[in-house]
Amino acid sequence: MSKSNPISVDELRQLLRYDPDTGDLFWLTRDVSSFKAISRGRTWNSRNAGKKAGTLDPSGYRKIMLKGTPRWAHRVAWALFYGAWPEKHIDHVNGNCSDNRIANLRCVSHSDNMKNVKKPVTNKSGVVGVFWCQKSEKWKAAIQVDGVSMHIGLYSCFNDAVAARRKAERQYGFHANQIGRAHV
Repeated sequence: MSKSNPISVDELRQLLRYDPDTGDLFWLTRDVSSFKAISRGRTWNSRNAGKKAGTLDPSGYRKIMLKGTPRWAHRVAWALFYGAWPEKHIDHVNGNCSDNRIANLRCVSHSDNMKNVKKPVTNKSGVVGVFWCQKSEKWKAAIQVDGVSMHIGLYSCFNDAVAARRKAERQYGFHANQIGRAHV
């Protein structure tokens, strides 16, 4: 997705309507004279005007083609609501990347965004950062902060490994949704 913003917020407001309560973006009716052919404009309006904008990508994020460039819907929503493109990452507070309600979006650093990640599909323990270490035959707790993986410890008891991970999450300022989140 493009990080540059060659499209202004004013232009966005001519193309889309944002509903902050549902998180949906809708195409607005376009002036047919803005198309190369009036018939193209009429066709576009009959197919799109008033309809939900964008498509879901395989990871669950909604993206929208604007001026030939794909844009993340959550960034467009932010720009429309606040009147400026976000300068940092947009985090989905509840972890649902298709929930673009303004109450679910926050502008954060990359580091803070990574502190609110969902449990990977490959996770077998049910808790982010806790896994069985075959070599030591113990539960290993680890955490990643600012791109650096840190070993917390090895534990005979799964619950002790989870407690150590939770303590580290609080220590390193992980999002409240992440601390103690049921990862099952």
